[in-house]
Amino acid sequence: MSCCLLEFCRVQELKAVREFLFQNQQNNPSLEDKKTENELAWDDSDWGSWDNPEAKEDSSGTTTGVEEDSAAVSAPWLQDCVVSLSPCSDLMVVAKDHKAVFLSAKWRTDDGGREEMTLAVSWSGTLSTEEGESVSSVICIPLASQKRSSTGRPDWTCIVVGFSSGYVRFYTESGVLLLAQLLNEDPVLRLKCRTYEIPRHPGVTEQHEELSILYPAALVTIDGFSLFQSLRACRNQVARAAAAGSEVVHPPPLAYKKWGLQDMDTIVDHSSVGIMTLCVFDQMKNASILGGFHASVKGSPPAMSQYITVGGGPYTGFYYAIEGSSQPLLSHVALAVASKLTSALFSAASGWLGWKKQSEEEPPQKQKPKVEPATPLAVRFGLPDSRRHGEFICLSPCNTLAGVTDDFGRVTLLDVGRGIAIRMWKGYRDAQLGWVQVSEGRGERESSPSAPLPRRHAQFLVIYAPRRGILEVWGTQQGPRVGAFTVGKHCRLLYAGYRLMGVNSVTSQGWLLHTQQVCLFDPATGALRTVTVPFHLALSDKKSERAKDMHLLKRLTTLLKSREVEPDILESEAQSVLLDIKHPAVKKQALESLLANKNAPVSCLTNITRVLLASLKGQDPEAVDEVLFQMCSSQLKLLQLYTDIQQLHSTGEATTDTHTEPMEVAGIEEELARVSPTLQRYAELTSGSHPSVSFAQDSPDASLPVQSFLSQMECEGEEIRVVPGPNADWTQLGSFLFWGCLTGESPLQKVCNTLQKTGISPQQLLSLLLSVWLHREKEVLKKTEAVRHLHTLLTALSSMKGAVEESWDMQCVSPWWQQVRSACVQSHSSAAALLAAIVAHRAAKANITILAETKVTHHTHTYNHLDMAKKRVNTHTLAHTHLYVCFVTDSLCVCVYQFQSEWEAVSLELEQWAVCVRQLEDVLSLQTLLCVPPPQGTPGSATPHCSVKALLEGGRGGIADSVAKWVFRQDLAPERLKDMLQRRGEAESTGQPSQPEQGEGEKSQEDADFNRAAELLVSVCQRFPDSLSPDLLFAHCCWEYVVQWNKDPEEGRYLCWAVEHLKLVSSPHIQLGISSMMWNTFIVKCFSAAAFLIEKVGKAPKDRLCRRDVGMGDCAMTSFLGSCVQLLQILMEVRIKKDGWMHTVGQIKMFPCAAAQADSGVEEVTPPELCVEEVWGGAEGPASIAELALEQKGVHYPLVQHHYLLASLLHTAMTFSLRVKPLSLFDSKGKNAFFRELSSIQLMPSGDMDPGLVSLRQEFLLRVLTGWVTTQREAVEGPGSGDKTWPSLCLDLGLLLQVNPDLLRRHLVCELYNQGLDPRAEQVMFEVEDKDVLGSQLLVLTGQRLSYSLLHTQTQTRPAMELLARLPPTLCTWLKAMDPSELGCPSVPLSQTSRLVSRLIEILPENHGQYSLALHLLEAVEALQGED
Repeated sequence: MSCCLLEFCRVQELKAVREFLFQNQQNNPSLEDKKTENELAWDDSDWGSWDNPEAKEDSSGTTTGVEEDSAAVSAPWLQDCVVSLSPCSDLMVVAKDHKAVFLSAKWRTDDGGREEMTLAVSWSGTLSTEEGESVSSVICIPLASQKRSSTGRPDWTCIVVGFSSGYVRFYTESGVLLLAQLLNEDPVLRLKCRTYEIPRHPGVTEQHEELSILYPAALVTIDGFSLFQSLRACRNQVARAAAAGSEVVHPPPLAYKKWGLQDMDTIVDHSSVGIMTLCVFDQMKNASILGGFHASVKGSPPAMSQYITVGGGPYTGFYYAIEGSSQPLLSHVALAVASKLTSALFSAASGWLGWKKQSEEEPPQKQKPKVEPATPLAVRFGLPDSRRHGEFICLSPCNTLAGVTDDFGRVTLLDVGRGIAIRMWKGYRDAQLGWVQVSEGRGERESSPSAPLPRRHAQFLVIYAPRRGILEVWGTQQGPRVGAFTVGKHCRLLYAGYRLMGVNSVTSQGWLLHTQQVCLFDPATGALRTVTVPFHLALSDKKSERAKDMHLLKRLTTLLKSREVEPDILESEAQSVLLDIKHPAVKKQALESLLANKNAPVSCLTNITRVLLASLKGQDPEAVDEVLFQMCSSQLKLLQLYTDIQQLHSTGEATTDTHTEPMEVAGIEEELARVSPTLQRYAELTSGSHPSVSFAQDSPDASLPVQSFLSQMECEGEEIRVVPGPNADWTQLGSFLFWGCLTGESPLQKVCNTLQKTGISPQQLLSLLLSVWLHREKEVLKKTEAVRHLHTLLTALSSMKGAVEESWDMQCVSPWWQQVRSACVQSHSSAAALLAAIVAHRAAKANITILAETKVTHHTHTYNHLDMAKKRVNTHTLAHTHLYVCFVTDSLCVCVYQFQSEWEAVSLELEQWAVCVRQLEDVLSLQTLLCVPPPQGTPGSATPHCSVKALLEGGRGGIADSVAKWVFRQDLAPERLKDMLQRRGEAESTGQPSQPEQGEGEKSQEDADFNRAAELLVSVCQRFPDSLSPDLLFAHCCWEYVVQWNKDPEEGRYLCWAVEHLKLVSSPHIQLGISSMMWNTFIVKCFSAAAFLIEKVGKAPKDRLCRRDVGMGDCAMTSFLGSCVQLLQILMEVRIKKDGWMHTVGQIKMFPCAAAQADSGVEEVTPPELCVEEVWGGAEGPASIAELALEQKGVHYPLVQHHYLLASLLHTAMTFSLRVKPLSLFDSKGKNAFFRELSSIQLMPSGDMDPGLVSLRQEFLLRVLTGWVTTQREAVEGPGSGDKTWPSLCLDLGLLLQVNPDLLRRHLVCELYNQGLDPRAEQVMFEVEDKDVLGSQLLVLTGQRLSYSLLHTQTQTRPAMELLARLPPTLCTWLKAMDPSELGCPSVPLSQTSRLVSRLIEILPENHGQYSLALHLLEAVEALQGED
């Protein structure tokens, strides 16, 4: 109920705005000068109000402090700019020199989920078109919508800009120029607007809309109606021209009035007050003064437009222009076509914007438009002050007052009607002014016994003093300061003084104009804040009851803020204040403040509320406010309830169990014993969770403050209801009511009786009980007796009136027990939910039995003869299988309906409970598995929580998806998961639960953890035999790993394991579908990027290029391409599974007919049936991965093989860092077929390939084999063993690439011998077909080895030299011609060389041209071996 400064918007991108406007001014000397001026000025920050010394306004409650940080140092830049804010606060313009930035409103959601408005840059650019001109003034005028459905929001906003050249231009929000006109050759000093306001009194003259433009010696006014129509027509024409792509036709100029202001030395600002009419007395007085005694007076006073200017000589000038004394001016262009535009200016349908066709237009000539002369207007009177110069004038909303600032640091309040100064404030240098008009509340004056009085309006002057960094609100005319706020020293006070243009008395009916009156813009934070002032602050009458009540309220607020007040003093003072307050609304606010205070004890609140209620009862019933009376009554009832519950908990009286039968206890204990192992394991895993930080006041064990209790409860009549709120509030309230009963520390029956008497519905009490039980799971599991107390509480609540309906049909579902089930299935506390369900199941069964027995009493029949009884019993036995005789005597037989096992089998309620308990047991088992902590070293994450509802809404694949996520968190390799599932198969085959291996199997803690995790997983799989079948689990694990790889492509292991999981899927249909989904969703995009990158670079790219184009490093890309090869290989293999056997890839390549059979292979295998457990049959949600996989289309085998070939080439190029352009190894058909849908039929290469391409392919494969052999040599020398699959892969690729495989084998043999790997070379040699060519190649290699031994060793032995001399000259010459530097491993034992020569002689025929040379080599090697 006091002044407040509320933030309603925040301006974004201020840094970008400043950089754009000041980008050409790196070092602006004006900023330094202003900073120096501020440093030299005296410090007047401690100046207060001498009129009201107490007006420091309790800064803690009514002021808003803004700390001046480093951002404020750069804030003065805004003072050098021209700033304007639309009155609707949806558009802001910031201009400097010739540049401008438009910021439009946008809505966004903050961190708390609330919608907030921001202003963001929507347009920025240059506005000036003339050389050397700059922006001097800007205003934003919102234009009203003409639609009937409009409620007061603007249609669009026009930005009017005045320039130093004298031009006035009109723009749209997007910076499109609508209209430009030169009205005077002097700079534009100020633009101001006046819009329509509904007259508050019948005698007030209705004001018309107007735009006024001030020049140094002239004032131009434009009628608002004509301006509105012209701007609308211009905007429509621009939109049509933009849509048609034609040029914009320049519109005709505006009609305006131009006054030449005389008799003032300088004019810097003005205000257009509007049309006024003098009363008869003032008219006669003015006529007598001006005309003397014989002056004539007209019958009706003339209407005049009043203008007020400020400046110098005089300080303030008052001008009056009689209506009709000056005709509107048009420029010479308009006069030339005036006959054609008589009615076109205000008709949008006449097309006046296109009055001249383009063919008739004359070429534009760059000449300055003609400026019409001004009509002289003399000053009527002024406020002369030769030394004072006015700087700014601000007119009040009702046009009766005006605030003026001057260069002496004064703020003067003018009475516009009388032309006098009525008040002056000192010490406000560079002040900025604004006005706030507040209307009186509707209910205050309309409730008077006489005729309703009109609503009053109050005006407050807002003064912002930047030197002192303070914003003040003053009541006018002689009112005190009602508000003061500490703000920054570089803010801007934005006051428009107008609303929407285009509104009239007809269109404004029923409108709610959403406009802000005064806004304070802080450039340091970007916040836009508005000043809110309550109406009662304008009531300065000391006898005003409202003002006195507000003073008492303020006194009470101060008392409540003090923490050192004794409770007795607080009670007496607060009670006195509440009784002294007269106004009901203020008294209600005071009581709310008291009840919300955290320092007031509950006894104090109870006593004060009781006294206040008693005082209201002692008053006249007609004078008592009904709302206040109901509030006191309801709050007193709630306080009494809080006190009673608190006393019951503090007595220490233990719970006495009177509702639980021994049979029910035995049934509950039997159920608990069955689920005890799982509960114990779950408790162990959850108790070892990571520690977290919590506050004491947020703990459930903390006592519930009475203020929180009152805020969560409400009383309506005789009933008390719990207010819906967050779960944390319900848990805290439930703990206050029931936790003592659950722990056995409070009398359970007394608490239930107390709650029942208050009228709280049993359903809400049940919700509170379940909330505290489910949210305090850890404490519940530690207290074994809590289950028994819960059963007692449930039974007690069920017996309350209104809990279980007496008319409930036992063959239908009970809403009461359905509420319990709903809470259990929605809860993420699996153990607590299961315990609650077990207890509720037993309670519901007992309740059903009681209700059945009650109804059976109406069917009791008494018989006096035993024979008749037996006959009747037999008859009923046929009709009711659950009817039998309880007891039979000689004279009496009583037949009672007893509901035993036969009834339970057909009871829908108990069936629902059986399903619910089974589901919760399954969820507990699953949640126990999910709580297993991940091994150390793996990326940890929060433990996921599941519930029955979440699993049902997750679809049929929700359970497998949860387990797959657990597998990923556990970092389980596919083989280890396979081992776990094999234990499941063994357990199912033997019928015994899986037991972990002991002894040698648990040699380390890691093995022990693995066995425990495996045991839990097997247990879960046994509970979900269908949802967690091996194929479904492997499929979901595959998808989970590929999703995680997509999030972090650097982890190539994830994709590799995804493929490994996919290999473990036995169903070909699921395998095929998931492979296709993986390829289309995640793989093909990166795969194509990698292919294009290698093609562009021509070699294996570096790490930087891989990260830029593919999104992963070079090592990760190599692993990715290897996984692509395996994935495409799986696609090929699964596509040709047929009749229970499968072709291998080699067989496919060797026998092309297998590919032809591939298209019909899968269809012959029956698709698997996806089933779920019976209790989980109601799952609804997204389709599972397996279901989506079965819906996928088949793939075209040749296209898959085509991509497999490319993937293999890319992988080999990256692995061995080879130079290759992979796409260049294919013809145009092959290139066009890449990266297409694998299910589509593409035109594939066929027939013999171009020899040039085959040569390139052959060269590439030979380099691959050379690179592999080099790695094998390194593997032999190092600790590794090397990968031995590459030769076979190259041979397979050779078949696909039409390269002679025998050539590849010969090259491989030669490379192996070249690297000294003779044993491997001999194995490959057997597969070579053309032995003659191979022999010639190996003969050269043998010569190189022997040449190295005889000629190129550093230490040549004498026997070697003698042997060289004995060799035949031909052989010697041949050996000297050999180049041993080509050998990869020249130092080879002579035994290997001798064996190589022997192999040469075996494979070379005797008629071979080099056979004799081979024999000579054999002799030479044997001679060397003999000498060694």
